Amino acid sequence: MTNLRPTSAILVVEDDPLIRLSITVDLADLGYEVYEAADAQEAIDQLTQHANISVLFTDIDMPGDIDGLRLAALVRDRWPPIKIIVTSGKHQLTCADIPFTGVFIPKPYTPMVVASVITDIMRP
Repeated sequence: MTNLRPTSAILVVEDDPLIRLSITVDLADLGYEVYEAADAQEAIDQLTQHANISVLFTDIDMPGDIDGLRLAALVRDRWPPIKIIVTSGKHQLTCADIPFTGVFIPKPYTPMVVASVITDIMRP
């Protein structure tokens, strides 16, 4: 599909099962190792189990007590090397709106846009 040389493991956190499946499959097809979670608690479990995760790609609106922005702040504090990408179809954020160093991608997005952002944020 592309000549990108992915070296990152990605954690996709999305409560909509069809969106989660779609981006997970697309990123895996691009060569990324992909883990998935439906909410913040599942994401924390995945991060605890898989030390190789280097990118968190999370939706903002999720069920439970922790939304995507709070999850991102928690990840920033607990796993500082992990790069963070936030997405939403309901919110339009700027870098100033994100309470951490990260990137916002509005929905709908394409797998190539997500892969391009991952490549950019993983550059040394």
